[in-house]
Amino acid sequence: MSHDTTHGHDTAHPHAGPHDREHDQDDAHAHAHDDGHTAHEGHDHHHGGSDSHAGHGGHAGHSHGVSADADRRYLLGALGLIAAFMVAEVIVGFLAHSLALISDAGHMLTDAASIALALIAMRLAARPAKGSLTFGLKRAEILSAQANGITLLALAAIFLYEAVRRLISPPPVEGGVVLVTALVGIVINVLAAWLISRANRTSLNVEGAYQHILNDAWAFIATAISGLVVMLTGFDRADAIATLVVAGLMLRAGYGLVRESGRIFLEAAPAGLDPDAVGARLAALPGVVELHDLHIWTITSGYPALSAHVLVRDELDCHAVRLTMERELRERYAIDHTTLQVDHASPETLQLGRARDAGHCSDPHGSSHRAEG
Repeated sequence: MSHDTTHGHDTAHPHAGPHDREHDQDDAHAHAHDDGHTAHEGHDHHHGGSDSHAGHGGHAGHSHGVSADADRRYLLGALGLIAAFMVAEVIVGFLAHSLALISDAGHMLTDAASIALALIAMRLAARPAKGSLTFGLKRAEILSAQANGITLLALAAIFLYEAVRRLISPPPVEGGVVLVTALVGIVINVLAAWLISRANRTSLNVEGAYQHILNDAWAFIATAISGLVVMLTGFDRADAIATLVVAGLMLRAGYGLVRESGRIFLEAAPAGLDPDAVGARLAALPGVVELHDLHIWTITSGYPALSAHVLVRDELDCHAVRLTMERELRERYAIDHTTLQVDHASPETLQLGRARDAGHCSDPHGSSHRAEG
């Protein structure tokens, strides 16, 4: 006779701060995969004559992407500085005929947008999971991060085209105005970067804005140099060259955001985490015979999740092995949100992960790992 028992428990992350305790009861039991899979990836595991135990590792205390402890005051302060200077820079850029200043303003526009979207995403992500949204709206920040990255790439392409055109036929540029404006921009970026550094940077949006502002500082340095060159030598093409530098920084930052958000949407394992290494480590734990259907993905920034089907020696307590695996995942890999189905390794269940026609599922998926020896 088969006994299916589900055990839910919450375990605090060892590095969780007092503000990281933002979780609700609905979310604590929402272990469904984003694409509509159930906690066991949409497959019913019926094992005649064996004990089946499905364990759900808790994730209380883990910082799930954009969380309530991100200090909105610092973000709003940085947003105000950037937005005010951006408007002034566009006006000065047109008056001084400086494409470098206008491209800098375009870069700052994406910074301001990313901060504004992060603030919106914080409110959306704080809403409790309910109905068909079993993880709530925690991926709102990933959507906005991808939009921000695409915008950066589009603006970079426009500025590259215009910079090349100005290299061929440069308009007169007011070098002194460009130099002064760029120096003020450096100060504004340093202040904004300081403000954001004091907020919670586990959000892909917030961290992206922080990195963009640091890139902006380098861009303003290039613009200041171009203004100085124009002022001292009259070489107007220096402004277009500085624009190429700014566009290059925008391409780099935009590609990084699109790549990281794309990895999350494609359900890839967190960067720097090798699923095969994790599977081999778990399979080597005492009592584990086999581990298959292993999946590791990211719900949103700082929120990794894992599910797997585990077979343990028939004489052991499945629950004790599951607790050991959850502790290993939590302490070694910082994965708190786990869904582990644990069965005794009878001859019947050993076949489940080894053959398509064994009745386990019509489409076997995920990597498989077996204990050595």
